[in-house]
Amino acid sequence: MSVRRVVPNIRSEAVHESRDFYGLLGFEEVMNHGWIMTLASASSPTAQVSLMTGDKTAPVTPDMSVEVDDVDAVHAAMQGSGAEIVHPLQDEEWGVRRFFVRDPNGRVINVLGHL
Repeated sequence: MSVRRVVPNIRSEAVHESRDFYGLLGFEEVMNHGWIMTLASASSPTAQVSLMTGDKTAPVTPDMSVEVDDVDAVHAAMQGSGAEIVHPLQDEEWGVRRFFVRDPNGRVINVLGHL
């Protein structure tokens, strides 16, 4: 299993103002689903930050997203470890397979892979 990228998720009620702020740091909007907007560095596209008003299909907003190459293997490993699965493994209409897990610090991690 390998990690492809890690993205902090910032819960925001000021998404457009935040986009403008992070734009001053060199981030550009690369995805916008209305409830989540992802900004990326033009010079280093895997350097990203996401702004979320709330998660569309999950009961909580994750603190971080980790894209992996085999989400099913990570899910099995997390279940085997006894980690708390906060949101079940499922395919989403926007082209990802994902689940949420709580880390030892209480942070919710969105673990995903693209379909």
